[in-house]
Amino acid sequence: MSSWRDSLAIHLRPRLLAVLFMGFGSGLPLPLTFGTLTFWLAESGVNRTTIGLLALVGTAYSLKFLWAPLVDRMPLGPLTARLGRRRGWAIGVQALLALAILALGATDPRIDPYATAAVALAIAILSATQDIVVDALRIELLAPEEQGAGAAATQWGYRFGMIVSSAGALYAAEFGGWGFAFCLMSGFMAVGMAAVWLSPEPEAPASLAQAPADAPLAGRAWAWIQRAAIDPFRDFMGRPGWAAILVFVVLYKFGDALAGTMANPFYVAMGFTRLEVANISKVFGVVATLAGVAAGGVLVHRHGLARALIACGVLQALSNLMYALQAMVGHDVLMLAATIGIENFTGGMGSAAFVAYLSGLCNVAYTATQYALLSSLAAVGRTTLSAGGGWLSLQLDWVLFFAATTLAALPGIAMAIWVMRRFPPRREGEA
Repeated sequence: MSSWRDSLAIHLRPRLLAVLFMGFGSGLPLPLTFGTLTFWLAESGVNRTTIGLLALVGTAYSLKFLWAPLVDRMPLGPLTARLGRRRGWAIGVQALLALAILALGATDPRIDPYATAAVALAIAILSATQDIVVDALRIELLAPEEQGAGAAATQWGYRFGMIVSSAGALYAAEFGGWGFAFCLMSGFMAVGMAAVWLSPEPEAPASLAQAPADAPLAGRAWAWIQRAAIDPFRDFMGRPGWAAILVFVVLYKFGDALAGTMANPFYVAMGFTRLEVANISKVFGVVATLAGVAAGGVLVHRHGLARALIACGVLQALSNLMYALQAMVGHDVLMLAATIGIENFTGGMGSAAFVAYLSGLCNVAYTATQYALLSSLAAVGRTTLSAGGGWLSLQLDWVLFFAATTLAALPGIAMAIWVMRRFPPRREGEA
């Protein structure tokens, strides 16, 4: 068990700072295809039906595991030769992202909203691809004991990137117009590019068996497909308890997500104004989340991943009871600050420990593919399974609903205890 001083000092290591700035580059493009974009479209007079349909560009983030094998295995010519397989992909995608963001600002949604939509889709695909390679680069750069701090650093950077491209873009548009705002956001991509450029290229794992150079084209093609798309899944399914691990990945954040889906309707039902919710949820809540992410990273480093994951899961579940208490108190701003602060803080702790756990599951020979699959699977609990939250809240009053969300977290906690004991995480691909 390391000291608290060591647990805090680890965040100042150069590799952790690089991960922080890579996270900034990953978070920057997301609002540009969601909140910031929809604000611009609404201001330009685009009809709400079209704006709603544009949300579909976000599907790229859910489907990124489909092309993750290409990121794992396909070389990019001179970029790969000069920078390596991870840094080459990262720099190439980030450069294209900067150009695409610049192109988005050059479109006019009032004249041709379809051109704007097409560029937004390109940004979403490139952004999802950047997530694939940056996640792989982070996992491979850091030692096992640094994964918790790395998870915290990347989430801190990610959220700062989102703040810059949401609130920052609105300020820039107010100052110099939308073209200037997107030009500025394009320039901010240099932060992530510099972090990748200054980082070392991780040592590539030993190549898997390849078809001989004189083998038929079909044989070479099949060998490549097997290495890129089949072996990563075969490797994961070959480890003990893989099915239980996947169930745990889906369930860990389920209770937290179930409560989160109905948080805003709950605020409205309690009579809170938009200004009250904005000030507490969007400002104080973000600070609480960042503090929780940092605390989660320290907890992982000091007490180990298994203990941190279980403890954070319990705290996440208990924090839902703050909403039940809020429902009993009613409209009380100080109580709302306590509710959102505690829920966001524990949620940030859980996210840091969970990302560290997913990172530790990946074999370094297939990091991009396996992490993309696991992170996509983790989204099932946050989206698909929690979609029934609205129906459940209608069947129960608010106090019972949030009590039920706490109970809904228990299977994830039970799975955490069982999986950590039976199948403790280990860094694959290392001696």
